[in-house]
Amino acid sequence: MKITFELSDKDLKYFRQLLQKVRQGDNAGNEEVVLREAETLLAEVRQADAPEFIRTRIEQLHKLIEMLRDTQWRLEGSDRKRVLNALAYFADPDDLIPDKVPGLGYLDDAVIVELVVQDLRHEIEAYDAFVAFRAERKRAAGETPEALEKRRSALQTRMRRRRRGDRERHMR
Repeated sequence: MKITFELSDKDLKYFRQLLQKVRQGDNAGNEEVVLREAETLLAEVRQADAPEFIRTRIEQLHKLIEMLRDTQWRLEGSDRKRVLNALAYFADPDDLIPDKVPGLGYLDDAVIVELVVQDLRHEIEAYDAFVAFRAERKRAAGETPEALEKRRSALQTRMRRRRRGDRERHMR
């Protein structure tokens, strides 16, 4: 059996408000708690018999966690806080649907991940490009710290410029 649903603008607004509320909660400012809880959720969903829709969405948390743990990517300041704020929902023990509800417990988490991935698409694109560049440099003549730093800086600058452009377009 296949069940599909579509979220209206009103539904999306509700989920975004929920995400905003969690960002201001007790755990949102504690980076290690946020990362640990996101990793815990990821591990639980991998072990659970969750529907594919949920598993594929939750799996995207892995990249956000990697982005913050990658010492060469060095996401800092407001860029880092932006990703941490997005992950804060998963550190909240009172999420919308308790995770223990069979089949549906991770549904709210999957919806939030989908919103987070849309909101952080420029960060994800920049990180993917950085990881690909780093892998190519390792395969080629070797990775030089200067080249990696130059690429990281350029990609993060592009990421911010694109995010700013999105905000300006949405304000019109």
